[in-house]
Amino acid sequence: MANATVDVIDAKGKKSGSVELPASIFDVQTNVPLIHQVVTAQLAAARQGTHKVKGRGEVSGSGTKPFKQKGTGRARQGSIRMPQHRGGGIVHGPVPRDYSQRTPKKMIAAALLGVISDRARGERLHVVESFGLAEVPSTKTAIALLTQVATSKNVLVVLERSDEVSAKSVRNLGNVHVLFADQLNAYDVVVSDDIVFTKGAFESFVASKSNKEEASA
Repeated sequence: MANATVDVIDAKGKKSGSVELPASIFDVQTNVPLIHQVVTAQLAAARQGTHKVKGRGEVSGSGTKPFKQKGTGRARQGSIRMPQHRGGGIVHGPVPRDYSQRTPKKMIAAALLGVISDRARGERLHVVESFGLAEVPSTKTAIALLTQVATSKNVLVVLERSDEVSAKSVRNLGNVHVLFADQLNAYDVVVSDDIVFTKGAFESFVASKSNKEEASA
């Protein structure tokens, strides 16, 4: 299938050129169960797993019997630290654990390409020259540019690590999530309606994926 193209918009909102969307990256079949598995694993890995309750041997309190064994008419008790007592230990409570799931790198890569291809086919992928104006950060310019190219509520902006001008221009926008090109992942694409690349970030992302394809060929 022939490669599609998308217009490149400059900081003033005018078309300054276009870039190709390689079909091997932006026209990949979207495998919903695979994306669900990868996103679930990513969310699981983000869990700290530090929840903890105290067992019988960890709560404070005397280890002696609260009252004598016989003659009281009450059920025999060995310690006030037992679970049935107020302030006693918790039975079968949560303990620290690792929630991460093993996910092969090829599955992670396939999920990302599948969901980003879906955005491209839905015309929700955009490329801009920069969010700054004349190499100077400008949040006002970034707002005007995003209002023109991405009308949705949740916008993912992808930048190069060296692009400080664009980073400073968009970092304070409430509806914008910013990632670097090498951080792009399936979850952040799934929860975003529009993806806006700077031209440099787009070229970097395409180059990295093309190199991986050549290496695996």
